[in-house]
Amino acid sequence: MIRVLIADDEPMIRAGVRAVLATDPDIEVVAEAVDGHDAVELVQRHRPAVAVLDIRMPGINGIDAAAEIRNTVPSTSIIMLTTFGEDDYILKALGGGAAGFLIKSGEPEELITGVRAVAEGAAYLSPKVAARVIAHLAATGAGTLAGRRSAARHRVAALTAREREVLAFLGSGLSNGQIARRLHVVEGTVKAHVSSILARLGVDNRAAAAVVAHEAGIIPPQPSQP
Repeated sequence: MIRVLIADDEPMIRAGVRAVLATDPDIEVVAEAVDGHDAVELVQRHRPAVAVLDIRMPGINGIDAAAEIRNTVPSTSIIMLTTFGEDDYILKALGGGAAGFLIKSGEPEELITGVRAVAEGAAYLSPKVAARVIAHLAATGAGTLAGRRSAARHRVAALTAREREVLAFLGSGLSNGQIARRLHVVEGTVKAHVSSILARLGVDNRAAAAVVAHEAGIIPPQPSQP
């Protein structure tokens, strides 16, 4: 069972997230928080596998709450909920170690996919979030969009063929175990590849590597859901 905490100051958003997650029998919402302080306290008390945090909340925002959670309960993975116009916040959360990013107006299936992915140690970026991050970086002086895509392809080309394959699956939100099964190797081999990829790309975490994968355009088509 994947135990989840929801944190959002809007009751209707919390109710909507809870309702979506309730459709998956393997996910249990164990607590709800109305602000960042509440989220940190409840995570420390319940120690859920995943905390779904609104980026902007009263008290301390989701980014600061995520940092505190990562420091005090590192076993809890963080998914940030965002709306359009919060791209600066997304970049800060990306640098702060959040494992997943979802748009509140996205498809319900993405929420379940994201929770399952980060619970298994993967990174999950909604495709819309990834596109916004890339465009925002280009618009704020981090290079033109075409330039960033070209630079990402150059960085990815420096990886080995197997590392590129692993990066593509990582960018799709797969965990090490899932990647290992796709490639018919042991999980420890995938873990070693991921460590090498992060070092060679010069990024700190899987979510940042996923952005590079999206920039480079190497994300494989998603399998159809049964």
